[in-house]
Amino acid sequence: MSDYEIPAIGLSEAATENLGKYGRMRRQYLQAHKPGRYNSLLLSGTLHTHLSGIGQTTRKRLELMMSELTKEAGATEERKARDSMRWVGLMNTCKAQVEEIIFNELI
Repeated sequence: MSDYEIPAIGLSEAATENLGKYGRMRRQYLQAHKPGRYNSLLLSGTLHTHLSGIGQTTRKRLELMMSELTKEAGATEERKARDSMRWVGLMNTCKAQVEEIIFNELI
C-alpha cells in the first residue's frame, strides 16, 4: 500500500559477460570523471554495449599499432633469436607507448 513505485533495475544477461581490461578501465573512468554519462548509460541499459564496443575497438587498435611499431623499432624474429632480452625490452616499450596512446584517445 505505497503511493510510489520502485523501478526494477537489473543487469541484462549480456552484462554478466567479461568486459576485459579496457572495458573495465573505461567503466572506472566514467564512474570517476563522467558520472552523469555513466548513470545515463546504466539507466538506459546501454552501458555494457558501450563498454564492450570500447574493449573491442581498443584490442583491434592495439594489434594494429603494435605490428606497426614493432616493425619500426626493429623487434623482429631474427632479433628475438639473436638477442632475446633486447627483443623483450623493445616489445615492452612498444606496448607501453601504444597503451598510452590508446588510453588518451579511447579510454
